[in-house]
Amino acid sequence: MNPFVICVNNGSNPASLILGKVYRTLPDASAEAHGMIRVIDEDKSEPDGYLYPASMFAPIELPEAAERALMAAEG
Repeated sequence: MNPFVICVNNGSNPASLILGKVYRTLPDASAEAHGMIRVIDEDKSEPDGYLYPASMFAPIELPEAAERALMAAEG
């Protein structure tokens, strides 16, 4: 799984996910086996992220500088 995804469907969670926003993923092989993805969402109160259907996101490749900036912004 890519470390970053973009939200393409927030219909069932508009308060937790912003359509078109880039989110960081966390590795979770068990979730991925069930078609889910672990994401650090807008709530940010759960450091282990929340599970969402993978179909709500599209994986994206970012330049290294953009990845560093996003990781620093979360810190």
